[in-house]
Amino acid sequence: MSPRPERPRRGGSGGGGGARREGGQSGAPRRARPSSGSIGGSGAGPEALPGGATIIYGRNAVREALRGRRAVEHVWATEPASHEPWLSPVGGNHAPVELARSEELEARCGSAGHQGICARVGPYPYAGAAELLARDAPLIVALDELQDPQNLGAICRTAECVGATGVVIPERRAADVTPAVCKASAGAVEHLPIARVRNLADFLAQAKDAGCWCYGAAAGEGSVPYDTPDYTGGVVLVMGAEGSGLRDRVAASCDQLVSLPLLGRVDSLNVSAAASALLYGILRQRAGAR
Repeated sequence: MSPRPERPRRGGSGGGGGARREGGQSGAPRRARPSSGSIGGSGAGPEALPGGATIIYGRNAVREALRGRRAVEHVWATEPASHEPWLSPVGGNHAPVELARSEELEARCGSAGHQGICARVGPYPYAGAAELLARDAPLIVALDELQDPQNLGAICRTAECVGATGVVIPERRAADVTPAVCKASAGAVEHLPIARVRNLADFLAQAKDAGCWCYGAAAGEGSVPYDTPDYTGGVVLVMGAEGSGLRDRVAASCDQLVSLPLLGRVDSLNVSAAASALLYGILRQRAGAR
């Protein structure tokens, strides 16, 4: 791939912090593929339902689903949780609410972390990648084979809070939007567009064609401090997988690799923590440029 014309940068240039890593963002060799049970959640899992429906759980996840885009077909709640104002018709809820015992909820959703409420919802409405790229000056978070549903949910929560255009995830070898992700995101996935793509490197090429600049989180040789690039205009922030970071082709598809400073004794950040720091740094610059 031929290099792109140089974009004006903010500040100076320089190294990115040696061999220390942010949130697993590094050029380390690829990990062995995990077993299918490690993707999308843990525990017994929710009951299988026809038609792509699923059971989500947790107060924030259910509340935001009721406010969001997909159909909520039925809600089960313990007696204390049933008094939440947003569960009443006055609160905007039109799904039937049925009282249930805590152990019934756990059996239904497959998790003890249901917080007294769960709901049957329709399939998750994934967005199209082209739809995200068509937005004006989009800010997109692309995740390279992220495996942990807790990390995916946490990143989606931060992305929604900073007003990101959306998140892009691969179709294979990556966590998708499961009930565990819904809960970890505090329901943010119900409002944040999430697109699935067959090949992340190909998506980054499409993003460049659409006028976006792609920045990958990776420490080491070739990276620059995170506050060096100009993040105005269309931007794709690329985060790598836990432990192994960005794959070589994905890293090579980025316009620039960026790194966060690590000044303590621990030499890495969790990927969701790194994504939060980077997204708020980008938000601060973009807000200041308005």
